Amino acid sequence: MSPTMRKTIISLLLVLGAVAGTAHADTLDLQKDAPERYVVVKGDTLWGISGKFLKQPWRWPEIWQLNKDEIKNPHWIYPGDVVVLDLSGKVPRLKLLKSDKNGNRQSGPLKLSPQVRVEEFTNGAIASIPLDAIQPFLKRPLLIEPAELAKAPRIAAGPDARQIYAAGDRIYALNLSGKDGDVWQVFRPGKPLYDPADPEHKAVMGYEVNYLGDVRVVKVDEVSTLNVVTAKEEIQPGDRLLRYDEIPFVNYVPHLPERGVKGLVVSAYDGLTDFGPYSTVVVNRGSLDGLDIGSVLFTYKQGRPIKAEEGEKQGLMTPPEKNGNLFIYRVFPNVAYGLLLDSTQPVNVGDAAQSMQ
Repeated sequence: MSPTMRKTIISLLLVLGAVAGTAHADTLDLQKDAPERYVVVKGDTLWGISGKFLKQPWRWPEIWQLNKDEIKNPHWIYPGDVVVLDLSGKVPRLKLLKSDKNGNRQSGPLKLSPQVRVEEFTNGAIASIPLDAIQPFLKRPLLIEPAELAKAPRIAAGPDARQIYAAGDRIYALNLSGKDGDVWQVFRPGKPLYDPADPEHKAVMGYEVNYLGDVRVVKVDEVSTLNVVTAKEEIQPGDRLLRYDEIPFVNYVPHLPERGVKGLVVSAYDGLTDFGPYSTVVVNRGSLDGLDIGSVLFTYKQGRPIKAEEGEKQGLMTPPEKNGNLFIYRVFPNVAYGLLLDSTQPVNVGDAAQSMQ
């Protein structure tokens, strides 16, 4: 394909029925150096591959012409597969050629199977985003809501006067349910999260969770007996328990939310103040607001007031400046955790996080 031909297709209109959350019809911009085909290699991500073809990687569903249900099914692509840019129609499309080594070689649009098991993802399929950047957040609790904290089982004591417990120790807990042999995670409530839109802090959105370790139930009773399996930090009476529930990362494709979302950055992991690429941040919007795994939000530095001189209009602000793309990977009812991608300048608490550019 000649450079001239490539340039002529950069601004084609798309039919937007595959993607909700956009305010109006828009053009799909291909990268000027978009390849005719790309061979997937180990370490690639859906986001990265999308960025090789599209200037807006979150518009992956459009160039694949995925419908709403297909967006929410895992999009399985493996190293050795070939992604082909098809310019034969009125709009550009991507097609997938399956590698022989992955079995069942297939040409044409990728068909998604809802029967694919999560285990396949761990057997070589590429992830939506860098999995190593989010893996720790899939294996431990991140947030607990006030109502859940109020009823969480608590560690009451040990068999002696010690107040600090480590791996191998026997401890006792109250209000525990379940069965013998269950694994629970020990945590200590961290700082409360407040909605930046609620400056008076009238309501706590949730508490960050300080993960301490794992315990295994020896016997469930009015006073239950447990053994400490692992201790990341010292465990003490008063610490709380949550059921162990490793969250599988569903390989949803990057997409815009089904409806418009306007939120704010609430916090970041490890109490950082400036967040850059591959930082995990928390936003004050969740599943009740239309977010799901794979939703992409855009972060913006809020405008700053302009000091007016005599005779000038008061109250003018500098325009907001986009400073990053945020891929949502864990969702709670009122908050969500996302991975910052392609950030151009530091992101901070209070920056906007929204679905519209």
